[in-house]
Amino acid sequence: MKIGEIQSLLGAKLLCGEDRLESDVWSACCSDMMSDVLAYVKDQGVLITGLVNPQVIRTANMMDMVCIIFVRSKTPSEDMIELAKESGIVVMTSTLRAYEACGLLYHAGLGREVGDGNV
Repeated sequence: MKIGEIQSLLGAKLLCGEDRLESDVWSACCSDMMSDVLAYVKDQGVLITGLVNPQVIRTANMMDMVCIIFVRSKTPSEDMIELAKESGIVVMTSTLRAYEACGLLYHAGLGREVGDGNV
């Protein structure tokens, strides 16, 4: 799925990374606990979170994630957006709750294996 498709599906506002909207991602994770992201996440392209602090950007960068979606209308600071730009990470904000955002993305096919009977 293209990052631009994710933006459209979630009705998200793009804060940085407009040059990467045509990039493909295959999976996502959702957590407000960055320790869980560090411990359990592998090969994820998108981080969905309601936590707004610079550690989110640093964690996503360490885990090679390419997109962060802040849910519940959370908005990162200008310093966080600048850090994301420097790291090449797309940042968006959505009015949706995390559960809704995850459900929409999963229903659209993000994170599901081809051939599992659901795609």
